[in-house]
Formats: sequence, structure tokens, C-alpha cells
Amino acid sequence: MSIKTLWKEAFGKKVTSTELAAGKTSGSSGGHISKIIPKTVSQTRQDIKNYVDAQNAAQLEQDPKFYPIHNLYDNILRDLHLQSQVNNRMLKSLSRAFTIKNADGTTNEELTTALQNKGFVFQINKAILETIFRRHSLGEFEYKMVNNEPVLTFDTIARQNVDPVNGYIYYDYTDDKKVKYREQREYGSWLIEFGEKNTTLGLLDGCVPMVLFKRFANSCHSELCEIYGIPPRVMKTNTQDEVMVERAKQMMADMGTAAYFIIDDSETFEFAKGVTTNGEVYTTLKNFCNNEMSMGISGTVVGQDTKNGSNGKEKTSIGILEDLVDSDLSLIEQCWRDTVIPALQALGVLPAGVMYKYDATEDLDALWKMVVEAAKFLEIDPKWIEQKFGIKVIGTKKTEPATQLSLSMGEGFFV
Repeated sequence: MSIKTLWKEAFGKKVTSTELAAGKTSGSSGGHISKIIPKTVSQTRQDIKNYVDAQNAAQLEQDPKFYPIHNLYDNILRDLHLQSQVNNRMLKSLSRAFTIKNADGTTNEELTTALQNKGFVFQINKAILETIFRRHSLGEFEYKMVNNEPVLTFDTIARQNVDPVNGYIYYDYTDDKKVKYREQREYGSWLIEFGEKNTTLGLLDGCVPMVLFKRFANSCHSELCEIYGIPPRVMKTNTQDEVMVERAKQMMADMGTAAYFIIDDSETFEFAKGVTTNGEVYTTLKNFCNNEMSMGISGTVVGQDTKNGSNGKEKTSIGILEDLVDSDLSLIEQCWRDTVIPALQALGVLPAGVMYKYDATEDLDALWKMVVEAAKFLEIDPKWIEQKFGIKVIGTKKTEPATQLSLSMGEGFFV
């Protein structure tokens, strides 16, 4: 069967809206994501006690609960620094071009182009990479109607509702009712999972205390700015006279929005002689937390330490991050080989004997220098130049021969 015929059958199926609504598309048995009961997550202030309780709940020997730790992960990912570090690492891998190889090692151009235009590929790779930070991902294929045509999609089931240790899905994670998803008939085809089942809680586990400490430092620094920027005001009056007290309140309110208090004229108030500071201690704590998060996610501190940074240090840091990205790409290839490709073959989307591959990482700057030097002595394929560097080559540039000046005098020079 040709690739065109295969893809036409896989993506050109005529599915009725009734079948989609019933969750019976292409043999799927309902769909677990549609059965998940949404929950309102509390936005109260989190502290180390919440973190320890969430860790303990996820590491119970019997019936562990993962929703507290994943709710906490969602909460700390609002930190812009942590968010940028996670995105920097993930997007480098998600934006890398891939190829589909045949069994003989040749590139299947038609299938590669077709997969690169499918949104479910991006979602699958994202779910794979998220296992690095959140330990585990469970996702589900489903056909959805887009412009009256069925489109294959992939969505990750909320991790709060999944117990990867025992293989349970909780449609309501606050309830004890559960389903063994590894015993479902669609497991391995419509329902696939990635990540570890009995290991650590992911890289975000070590970032939780850093974000909590950073929020504490930000709060204290904000209060310090308020005290130093607009000092509180004090007014003395006869507090036994209600008229004078009301007059004092109105007067202090009319003078501005800074904090104020009213004491009796027989009382005294003095500011405590504390340590004079400009907030350096809070800045140091925030920088420490940022650096620790960068070390955990990127393996190094990239582009943050402007005071002690240098060009050599930044190049070394970027090299370390690229090594982690190469490792992430290897993880994606492994998951496609062991899980995704067998599932898509079971769904009739991919043919047998194909592989998902990334090209080896190359230093284009060093390669270009080699090309420039080699071009002085060797002829280089223009098609390879265009493919490798994106330079459109239309031909070789003709050089004009150098004009030779002669000082010889001919016979008719002197008349």
C-alpha cells in the first residue's frame, strides 16, 4: 500500500458528528479526557509545609495522591524566571526539524512532510519532554471535527488525575473511584504514556522551595520599599475627645495615602533602631533562588549574571545547555521508537518499518569556515550549500582578469 493511500485512509475517514460525540471514533472506547471532572484550584499562599505534605502524599506506599504536588507545580510555574528556563530548554527541542527514515536508512520525504504539518506531533513531543520536569505523561489520541473533517489530535490527561505507580485514572481526583488504564483495550494505541513510574518527582520538585523562598523575599522587599519610600506618619492629640480624634483622622487622610496612626498627646512613639539596609539581603536571596532554578533546569546559569559574566563563560554555558537538548532529542527518538510509532501503526496512520530521527547537531560556524577554506582549492556542490546553510546558489561568480601594466616602449614610442 502506498503512503498516499495509507494517509488518505487514516485521515480521510468520514466520521459522523454523532460518533464523535459518543466517543466511538475509529474504534475508540469513549475517551478518558472527556470524563475528567474539572476542579477549582485554591490560590492561597503556599509555604514549605504545603510542599512537604504534597511530597509525602505522592510518595505513599499505598494509594499515593499526586494532585497536591502537581497543583503546586502549576502554581510555581507562574514564576517568570522558572517559566523562561523551562521554555528555553523545551522549545529548542520542539523547534528542531525531524525526519522519517525507512528501514534501509533513506529519508521518506513524503511521510516527513506530512507529519511535520500535523499538530499532534508537537503535542506528543511536548508530553515527552514534560516527563523530565513532571515525571510522567499520559495522553490520548482522538479524532475531532475541524471544518467538517476528522482530524487526529493528541491531548495529555491532567496529571492530577493520574497515578502512574499503580496505573490508575481518577476522573475526580478527590474521590477514591478509579480506573486501571493499563488494562483498557485502547492502551498502547489510543492511550499511551511516557516517563518513569517509580522514580523521582521530576526536576520541578527541586524548584518548589526556590520559588517559595523567592516569593517571600519579594514580599519582604516590597514592604521594605514601602517603609523606606513613604515612612508612616504620627499625630498626637487628645484621644479622649472624640471630636479631636475624628478631626485628626480626616486631617491625616487628606495628607496622602501613606500609613498613619494617632496616639495620645501624653504618649510617645519611637522607631526601633534596626539594621540599616537597602534590601541587599533580599536581592541576594532572589539571585540565589534564580541561579538554583537555572542550574536545575538548564544545567548552568545562562545570561543572568551580568556582573561577573564573560563571553567565554556564556559560550561554555550555552554548550552545556545544548548537551541537555541533545539528550532530550534522544529521549524523544526513544519514545517514538518504543511507544508512539507502534501506537500509530495500530491506528493505521504509519506504515511498518519507519523510524523517527533527528539529524546530528553540527557547528555551522566551524563548518562554514571549513567550506570557505576548501573552496579555494576544491569544487563544492551548490545544492549541498543551499541545503546546509540556506544560501541560494545561482552560479559561480566570474572574476575579471587583472589588467597588466607594461612599461616596455614600442617602436613608435619616439617619433
